[in-house]
Amino acid sequence: MFLFDDISFVQTQDLPLSELWYFLPFGYLVTILIETPILLAGLGSKFTFKQKLLSGIWLTACTYPIVVIVLPALFQGSPRGLYLTVAEIFAPVAECAIFWLAFRGTEAVSWTRSFAVIIVANLASFGLGEVLNAYNWLGLF
Repeated sequence: MFLFDDISFVQTQDLPLSELWYFLPFGYLVTILIETPILLAGLGSKFTFKQKLLSGIWLTACTYPIVVIVLPALFQGSPRGLYLTVAEIFAPVAECAIFWLAFRGTEAVSWTRSFAVIIVANLASFGLGEVLNAYNWLGLF
């Protein structure tokens, strides 16, 4: 049994697909508002402000639809913990890979630092999302 199975959260993976599409723009905006400042502060000086800012918007744009639309459809009826485990491993791993592909030619980059910052940003947005969900502040469902 997963830790999150006993908590009475909105079961995102069990919502109708139409409701997930309504949630997508709101959730995306909240996610980039959380993750982008972390990327701005944490990514190394080898990246310009503009690169960091665009990374905050772009990385989430690449993974968020999969986490919010595709994975819930795949995990319909599954335990919440299983969905969260897959989604919260997929997002930072995919974002680290995309970031590396985009900037792999940049010299003297600390990839460990960059990947750690991306992971921290994802954990922060996940944590706030869980708090908002626990207090029913999302208000969309």
